[in-house]
Amino acid sequence: MYVCNCNGLRQRDVAQAIEAGACRPRDIFARHQCQAQCAKCVCEMRQMIQDSHEAFALAAE
Repeated sequence: MYVCNCNGLRQRDVAQAIEAGACRPRDIFARHQCQAQCAKCVCEMRQMIQDSHEAFALAAE
């Protein structure tokens, strides 16, 4: 499923960037050598980052 239609970024692309240390949507775009176009994807990316951080925190407990 696509997260960013403008740049063709899929959920797995975003997830890989987050696993590699992306903490902001800007980091995700930089990892894939692109930039936000319409920015409709930014909210979903932020949610994916937050979900990842929460899952990591739970695993650390």
